[in-house]
Amino acid sequence: MDRIEHRIWRPDSKATLNGILAGLVLLGLLAPSTGHSELPESIERVLAGLGVDSADVSILVRRLDSPEPMLSHLPEVARNPASVMKLVTTWSGLELLGPAYTWPTEVYFDGGFDGRRLYGDLAIKGHGDPFLVIEEFWKLLRAVRRLGLHEIEGDLLLDDSFFDIPPEDPGAFDGQPYRTYNVVPNALLVNFKAVRFFFLADPRQRRVLVSSDPELPNLSIRNRIDLVDGPCRGYQAGISFNVDDPADMSRIIFEGDFPARCNNYSLSRTVLEHDTYVYGIFRSLWGELGGSLEGGFRKGPIPESASRVVTWESPPLAEVIRSINKNSNNVMTRQLLLTIGAEHVGTPGTEMNGIAVIDEFLTAEGVHDGSLQIVNGAGLSRESRVSARMLVDMLEAAARGAYAPEFLASLSIAGVDGTTRNRFDANSGNGVMHVKSGRLDHVSALAGYAHGDDDAIYALAVMMNATDAHRGLGQELEEAVMRWLHAQI
Repeated sequence: MDRIEHRIWRPDSKATLNGILAGLVLLGLLAPSTGHSELPESIERVLAGLGVDSADVSILVRRLDSPEPMLSHLPEVARNPASVMKLVTTWSGLELLGPAYTWPTEVYFDGGFDGRRLYGDLAIKGHGDPFLVIEEFWKLLRAVRRLGLHEIEGDLLLDDSFFDIPPEDPGAFDGQPYRTYNVVPNALLVNFKAVRFFFLADPRQRRVLVSSDPELPNLSIRNRIDLVDGPCRGYQAGISFNVDDPADMSRIIFEGDFPARCNNYSLSRTVLEHDTYVYGIFRSLWGELGGSLEGGFRKGPIPESASRVVTWESPPLAEVIRSINKNSNNVMTRQLLLTIGAEHVGTPGTEMNGIAVIDEFLTAEGVHDGSLQIVNGAGLSRESRVSARMLVDMLEAAARGAYAPEFLASLSIAGVDGTTRNRFDANSGNGVMHVKSGRLDHVSALAGYAHGDDDAIYALAVMMNATDAHRGLGQELEEAVMRWLHAQI
């Protein structure tokens, strides 16, 4: 793959001074300004009604063409932003890699090929494509079939060495290792390593039919679900998902009582390891395309003897960040962070290098105030931190940048699509805000842009780190701020 041109920053004196001041703040030699101002009465009432201390909240609203904030409350306090951290990673990625950046996935023949049979191994090398979903993987294999290949005598060789990812427990964050939001990244990530399971009531046979998409020949599914009468209710419609072998996640068990009225229920979970998942989905799709694989699979680097025959390109980064921000996709964000590290420091890509590159970039842009603490780039962490001031400063810089339209288009339109499609109303920004929301236990946050009737644009950030903030308290505050702002503009 061609290397992209590296960007070199030479911070001016202002950026350097900002960095020095931020360092002094971190060392405790200078105390940050609290930025505490009297909140509007309508917002004070909401906080009082919720029983939330205003010290647990940061709010900053600023018109982009004005240096003075419209509303400022503890903007320099570093708080956990949850998934709002994705704004930092995606804007940095857009500027560092460019909107047309794509991720290649390469296919190699290692052995003689007579136009129909490969006398050796088929190898696939991933470069971190965040959106190699099943439809794209199928099209990649179709491109291989168009070469005339029908039979593979050897193995499937998988190369995921473009990233260096230490062993990680996917359940470390919240004890839910099989939830799709906890998928660990991989340079050869296919379909987010997820399977969607479908449950269909069969009243005649008094049973529940279970199917999956994709179908994986190396995944064993044991169905112990009982069909019962009654209304559709209960957690997961009464179905429990269990893994019989946590080491490789290849045998799963469904149990419980499934109400007959819960027809056509479905749920998504992650199964298998990355390599066994790719192998399983390859065998399934390759067989559907009329191909055969006589061997098994193994992992390793692409041999020098192999010849590249297909290069499949991902959608461009401008499209990828729309999937990240509108849908708040964690593993896609982590793939982007690792890619930044790989492209600007060197392969294999690491999270540490990606974080260092983003820190350097934001400092050079003059928006790094010392509050930023990136853990994995996605905000799925208890340790992530950023201030409302830094978020708003970054949003203002993004709005002035060459790729402002692409960044703006990646955000959820309040009340219309993405994670805020069911939030806000005509009095609180419905359809006139592009925002990113975030929520973890005891954390709620919102940041983005509001559009005024006079075509003015307002950057805003609202964060609450308080007990039960995720249980609706944070959203009530955010909507109160939006109602207040909507009344002003």
